[in-house]
Amino acid sequence: MKKWLFAALMAVLVVGCSSNTAGLRVDGASQNVLFGDNVLGSRLVIDDIATTEVDGHARGVVRLVSEYNGDQHIQYRFYWYDEDGLEVNNKLSPWRQTVVRGKESFSISEVSVNPNGKQFRVQIREAD
Repeated sequence: MKKWLFAALMAVLVVGCSSNTAGLRVDGASQNVLFGDNVLGSRLVIDDIATTEVDGHARGVVRLVSEYNGDQHIQYRFYWYDEDGLEVNNKLSPWRQTVVRGKESFSISEVSVNPNGKQFRVQIREAD
């Protein structure tokens, strides 16, 4: 619960400073959430941000809750960084698509292919 409150507070503080119009950006290391799309930001609430280990590789998990009654078509993509904050992806993963049902709680996750990937950032946007 503390993480969610901290993330919400940080999101409110940086909304005015954000120039990103891709939707939501979630930073796993700092627990920051940046809202570049106010409509999507009001429809999705970040419930939890976690990094776990799976067979020597980091796994990023973001749990979201839909505050919207209807279906939402979204896309998301993870970016991976080493302990020093340098990007370790040689090639970006494709945007993944999912349908979020009204008032649904759901998680998005990815395991880093590179074993040096320890921190993640995920971008979420509305699908075309």
